[in-house]
Formats: sequence, structure tokens, C-alpha cells
Amino acid sequence: MPFNPHTEADVRHMLQAIGVASIEQLFDEIPAALKIGALEQVPGGLNEQAVTRLMRGRAAQDLVDLNFAGAGAYEHHVPAAIWQIVTRGEFYSAYTPYQAEASQGTLQLIYEYQTMMARLTGMEVSNASMYDGATALAEAVLMAERASRGGARRVLLPESVHPAWRKTLRTIVAAQGIEVVDLPCADGALDPAQVSGHADPFTALVVPQPNFFGVLEDVDALVDAAHGRGALVIAAVNPMALALLSAPGEWGATGADIVCGDGQPLGVPLSSGGPYFGFLCCTQALVRQLPGRIVGRTTDLDGRSGFTLTLQAREQHIRRAKATSNICTNQGLLVTAATIYMALLGPEGLRRVAATSASRMRALDRLLTAIPGVRPLFPERPFFHERAYLLPTPATGLVEQLAGERIVAGVAIGEEYPERGDALLVCCTETKSGEDLERFAGRVAAALG
Repeated sequence: MPFNPHTEADVRHMLQAIGVASIEQLFDEIPAALKIGALEQVPGGLNEQAVTRLMRGRAAQDLVDLNFAGAGAYEHHVPAAIWQIVTRGEFYSAYTPYQAEASQGTLQLIYEYQTMMARLTGMEVSNASMYDGATALAEAVLMAERASRGGARRVLLPESVHPAWRKTLRTIVAAQGIEVVDLPCADGALDPAQVSGHADPFTALVVPQPNFFGVLEDVDALVDAAHGRGALVIAAVNPMALALLSAPGEWGATGADIVCGDGQPLGVPLSSGGPYFGFLCCTQALVRQLPGRIVGRTTDLDGRSGFTLTLQAREQHIRRAKATSNICTNQGLLVTAATIYMALLGPEGLRRVAATSASRMRALDRLLTAIPGVRPLFPERPFFHERAYLLPTPATGLVEQLAGERIVAGVAIGEEYPERGDALLVCCTETKSGEDLERFAGRVAAALG
């Protein structure tokens, strides 16, 4: 968005219009003790030309030739049309959908997004989005606890769920008196027997698909095991994988109850870590526990289609004590990009992206496992477009060495999973060509000696 700074004459004119002599007088209600003097750590101002040159130099340091890192943020091709549309003024600056008569475009876009996410996940309801996948998981757990009406206040959490998501979940539910029980995944996936035979009652089970290690879980057996214990199932999914894999609403005999995840793979660039957006879907039976907003379609007095907020469970709309959440939001700009991305590609396009990513990961897997000393961490487990490998040398050293060649080799998972040894999590998407795979495998082989 263009930035037009105010000149000194502009500032003087505005101050005169409101009857204030200076900027300092405008903010004179701030106590002097709270004000600081000079910003000693902030360098002096630069003109536009100097700032442009500085930032181009810094941006050049971030250039990457090949990126094989995933671990929750994935490099997919984003068609140029998407962000050309998203950055149009009517999308870029639109935010609040509270006034239906003035926000039909925003409301329609959210409605279309909800429809697409509900179909992708196989669920009946979707809200207007969340901050990110981690907070969406935390909200899903809170939903399950509210729905249980004073149940066990205990959730089962496989260690194969993203480490950052597990930390966020614990932070948010710690003050709610909810116990989070970690379940080990010795061979890379959760054993359904750990669920059906768990010693204590529990409110919900979290089922990742694919999980953090890239492994595909036995979702049907896990759903049936949890439902057999009277618990709800929360699916934490990669939306791109759902273009190929069965939808959570179809898992097991009756399907998952709540679905959450991060929408970043759907047209949102990596952007040095964000912003992204989370999605949250559920069955109709749980709709009253769903935080945030839901946009519905209706007709006016003349029979014309229109859109309006049909569920507003945020503290902005109702008393704080009755709100289902005090942190959720609608990441409108990112949701707009994802909606355009899904509409542009369509079901067949999403399937092609997912299938190509999976196919190229398998081609890369054949190249990597042909290198002496490189072997899969979980050789018997199926995977989607990401896989963990054991190396003969520390994974962090390999990552650092290849970074010097402008190659992101993957994510070393030893810090989060020290018991897994020198494991490297590698991801491949449709953005990689056969030549890219050959070059990467060649550099890995050379680095390992």
C-alpha cells in the first residue's frame, strides 16, 4: 500500500484546525515520567533512495535457491493473479463486516471461504478463520471441553503434533484447568490401542494428518477408538493433503467432530514466518461452541440474495462472560487470498498440486536413501510430501553447510525430539523440478563426504 507522508505544512495546518500548538501538546495527557528521551538504539533517518538501497541489500541476503524445509510452513506456487486481486483497494482495506448493508462484498467472500473449507474438510460448519493453526487447535480443545459440560477436562495429545502447536495449546488451556496428556509415538504414529486402552477418561483426542514427521496416521482406527470411549475427535490437518486424502468428516464410522489447521498452503506465501491464518470447522451439533463469526446467506424483502453475520460469539458482540472466545479473529486478507486460490485452482487443480508434491517427494526419497548413511526415521510408515531422515552426521551441521550454498536442506528436529537423534525433516512440493531434486541430493551426498 503506498505511503504518503505528511509535510511539515500539512502537520501545521491540521494542528491549527484542531486548535493545538504542537504535537507535544496534543499528547500532553501522557505523564512525563512515562516518556523517554532520544531513541539511542535507533539510527538517524535516511532518505528514500538510501532506504531502498539498504533494504535491497538486506533482501539479497535472504535469497534462497532451493528450499526443502516444511514443518508447518510450505512453499507452494502462488499464481500472480491471486495477490494482484487481493491487493486491490476494495479487498486490501476492507475489514469490518459488522454493517451488512455496507459490507456485502466482504460477507460474500467469507461465505464462499466457509463453503469451500466445509467441503474440503467434510464438515458441516466453518467459521470465518482464526489467527493461525496453533491457536485454532487450542480453540478446538476449548470447544470440546465446553461441549462436554463438565466432563473429564483431559485431552490426549500425540507427540507427533507440531511442537509449536503443542506449546501454544498448553499456554492457552493451562489456566482453564484442562490436563493435556502427551501420548508417545514410538514408530512415528499413534497406536489406536493407546486410545482405546487409556487408563483415565478424556474429553477429546487430537489426530494430526499428516503428522509433524510427515507420517500418515491410521485416522479411521483412531477416530473409532476415541468415539468408543465417548470422547470427541479433533483433526489437525494440512488442507493441501485433503485434496488427496479422505476428509476428516469421513474418518472412521462417524467422522471427526472438529477440524483445525493452518491455511498457509492455500495461496499464502512463506513471508519469513507469517502472517498466516487458521481454520476451524465442526459438525452442526457443535456449532454453538464454535468461536468467532459465521456468515450466512439469506434473501431480502425483494427476494434478492444477501449475506449477513448469523453467529457472532466474540466478546465484541456479546457479554464477555458468554463469549466462546476472547482471542479469535478473522484474518481477512489471508482468507481472501486462500479463497481466490481455491476458486482459481478448483478441486482438480488442488488435486494436481497435492499429487505432484507427493510424487516429487517420493522421487526425492529414492535419491536421498541411495546416499550411504541416509535412511528414513520411520521406514515402514506412509508419508505425504514430507519425511524425516537419520543422517550419519549432525543434522544441524548439514543445514548450516548447505545454507552457505543458498539451499535450505530441511528442519533439524533434534532440539524438539532429542530422542530421535540426528534427524532431518525434508519437504518437497510441486515447486521443485527433477533438476532441483538431483542438485539437492548431490549436495547432501557431497556434504556427507
